[in-house]
Amino acid sequence: MLQPVSCLRFEYPARSSLAAARLHPPGDSRKSRCALWALTEESGYRLGNVTDGVSMETGVNGLISTCSAVIYSEFMASDGSPVRDAREKQKKKKKKKADRSGTDRADVEETDVQLEIERLTAAGHAALQSGNNNAALQSFRSALKAATKLREKRLQRTCAFNLGAAYVEAGEPQKGLDVLSRTQPGERGERIADLQYNLATAHEALGDRTQAAQHYLQAAQLYRSQGDAGAEGDTCVRLAHCHLLRKEWDEAAASFQRAAESYKVVGNASAAALALKDAGKHMLQSGRSSSDDIISVLTDSLEMSSGISDQQMLGKLLSDVGLSFSQMRLFSEASQCYEQALPLVSSKPHRQAVVLQNLGAVYNSLGQYQQSLRFHREAAALHGSLGSRGAQGRCFSNLGFALVELGELEDAWESYLHAQQAFRDTGGGV
Repeated sequence: MLQPVSCLRFEYPARSSLAAARLHPPGDSRKSRCALWALTEESGYRLGNVTDGVSMETGVNGLISTCSAVIYSEFMASDGSPVRDAREKQKKKKKKKADRSGTDRADVEETDVQLEIERLTAAGHAALQSGNNNAALQSFRSALKAATKLREKRLQRTCAFNLGAAYVEAGEPQKGLDVLSRTQPGERGERIADLQYNLATAHEALGDRTQAAQHYLQAAQLYRSQGDAGAEGDTCVRLAHCHLLRKEWDEAAASFQRAAESYKVVGNASAAALALKDAGKHMLQSGRSSSDDIISVLTDSLEMSSGISDQQMLGKLLSDVGLSFSQMRLFSEASQCYEQALPLVSSKPHRQAVVLQNLGAVYNSLGQYQQSLRFHREAAALHGSLGSRGAQGRCFSNLGFALVELGELEDAWESYLHAQQAFRDTGGGV
């Protein structure tokens, strides 16, 4: 299923004397401190909220942004003083000069327009965060209209850039694409990472995954050249999803691996672990990677997972890695993953039932039938309470097999009868 358009990039309109505070997403270990980045014509900003969304059933999207714009909420003057002081000083200075000469009133009016544009941009962002898309679009349109009164083409491009991104996030990707394409045409636009990223999200929302993948790849390369490893990692994850939707398993795995390397650079071990887990899964799916390479990637994922504080996320990662090991017939390694996952998923009954079922199956494969019985029975009972008759039938079948191997034939016969009835109830026959 197509994931939500994520992590659009907006720019704050800024005068040449200002720098913008670049805020990290909530949940990032760097959240408490801001790095100041000077705004240049080629620069842009990342946005987004952390959500607990997942790729496939879970994955690295659990740590990256989905569909929530974040525009920078604070300006700093070039000397490091708070923006409000810089604004007052600039305003007083221009007013004083106007009073003295009587000829600079236009400069004061221009400053007022710039401050109004900043206010409208902040209002647009706040409206997006609250889900009021119409109000957000109105604010960004008003900001662009105000910018056309000024002589600064760069400010007009910034406002158009934000409007285009807002259209995409508001569910109007074609309008967003049209506006974004006009903000910086030609070779210059091809060198702006955030523009390439937003063009990719627009194409992705329109279902054009080929174009989306091309723009994501270009954005990732530009982020790397800028030294923005965090943005590169997020972009590579989006690129990987485009490949997955096109069933390009090798390319998806490579993109997840690149994302993991980028996350390691910025010390985001949790995101790196999830990306590696997905990389290993799709390396296995492609059938073209060696077992040693897949094992290496999955082992790295487990090592990096110590940085995951969210117990549910860690439990799902362990379960997924266990499944990959099971598919590789590495049942001992799989059992260790499932055993570690089991206490972490107890608050999610469906997931707990799956882990119990898989543990029973793994111990059957290891020939440890006595140990498997508890897991088969607990899984069957939990699946039954959840109304998952098909899964319950498979658990009874696995239980019957284990009982036969243990010589408990009457109990095995009863389990097979339960399995048969469950399959009939779900239309699966006998």
